[in-house]
Amino acid sequence: MENAGRSVADLISNRFGTNSWVIVYSGTGRNGGDGMVVARHLAGRKFRVALRLVGNSSSITDPIVRQNWVAVKLMSTSMKIEECRDSSLLTKSKSDVLIDAVLGTGAKGKLRQPILRAVQAMNESSGFKVAVDVPTGIDSDTGEVLGDAVHANLTVTFNGIKPGMTKAARFCGEVAVVDIGLPPEAYSNVGPGDVDAVRIHRPRTAHKGDYGRLLIIGGSETFSGAPALVAFAAYRTGTDLVFIAAPDKTAQAISSMSPNLITLKLPGENLEPRHVQFLRGNIEEATAIAIGPGLGRSSKTITAARQVVSIVQEMKKPLVVDADAINALGPVRKRIFGGSTVVTPHAGEFKVIAGKAPSKDMETRSNEVRSMAVKSGGVLLLKGDTDVISDGERVKVNRTGNPGMTVGGTGDVLSGIISGLLAQGIGAFRAAVAGAFISGAAGDLAAEEFGYHLTPTDILDRIPKVMDDPMCHKDIYQKRLR
Repeated sequence: MENAGRSVADLISNRFGTNSWVIVYSGTGRNGGDGMVVARHLAGRKFRVALRLVGNSSSITDPIVRQNWVAVKLMSTSMKIEECRDSSLLTKSKSDVLIDAVLGTGAKGKLRQPILRAVQAMNESSGFKVAVDVPTGIDSDTGEVLGDAVHANLTVTFNGIKPGMTKAARFCGEVAVVDIGLPPEAYSNVGPGDVDAVRIHRPRTAHKGDYGRLLIIGGSETFSGAPALVAFAAYRTGTDLVFIAAPDKTAQAISSMSPNLITLKLPGENLEPRHVQFLRGNIEEATAIAIGPGLGRSSKTITAARQVVSIVQEMKKPLVVDADAINALGPVRKRIFGGSTVVTPHAGEFKVIAGKAPSKDMETRSNEVRSMAVKSGGVLLLKGDTDVISDGERVKVNRTGNPGMTVGGTGDVLSGIISGLLAQGIGAFRAAVAGAFISGAAGDLAAEEFGYHLTPTDILDRIPKVMDDPMCHKDIYQKRLR
């Protein structure tokens, strides 16, 4: 954050005189922290600086951002500081430079107040507009405009252009790519920041259903626990509504486990093609679908699973394909998924779809996962002692988790976390990456208490802790590296 903010200050110092008037709009997250560093450095270089915090300072939860907020508050004689808790305080202004450090990468969904008003105020104001990392209002992955976006004259982005910036070039203006000293492993290793990127702020005005409607298709005459674990994990990620479509007796068994579980009862003992038309309406209503846990491998089930996957792709719905649904697909030789599908094989299932077992060499293994992602069109998450995730372009590895997680059901928990995030509008690659970290870290917290005598429900209970504080896992991970 210090390197990022200083690099932006350096670019501004090279373009404008030290007596220039600069207004910095900072959010309450890490992008806002970058803006606070910019303000601090420019004020120290004799620029005339005003810092506008967009939101309430009590919403600053990141400790590093909090440190920077305290630092700028102590500079009240060298800069003007305004805490803009509501939209009425965000008015257009006249200045030489405006710095947009409100939202960075990871922004999803339509902009809410007071952020929307801050974007409008910047666009209405005169002055040269500089966006920090990505203009507020642009989805850094897709380039989608989230209701409105800052029209920057210059975007200073860190370590590489984000995919969405190319598609939203008209909002970015000139683009300067700055190296802020990240090592190569920072791009490939999954970490707490990947969890921060999928955390969703809920306003007090939120309503039931605003945060996802997940449909799980699974279970059979033999297996009832797997789809239930997926559902519980999705709830723990914050998904509002979760429905399990399962064969009649299996659905009844699932309903008896907990009043939290809503079931759709399918006639018979297994998923069959005759159920597919009934499920079509439920698929249409869902914001994400998970298929596979406990599904079984009867010939009729295999046919039905393939039909469901095809319908979901036609509707372009986010999808998690796991367990028996992976086996139902068989060898994948062409693109059959859209980019919003996540496939979560273990080594044996990977062999089914790829035609050969994954290599034990990590570099080769990563290339194999990337190739399979390209071929299939989806995001691949190869589970193992080190998880490998790829969307065909990016590859990340996750090192959370422990040998106690070989117990049955942990894969269902992972699928529930990922599908729950998808249901809430998180992109497939981000959801898979964060899901791998959350699942493994929750398992590590459980292992600290129980050793390698875990149950999947032990992991479920620790999902919220990891999501609320991704750094809670830090001491365990550091101990492992010693």
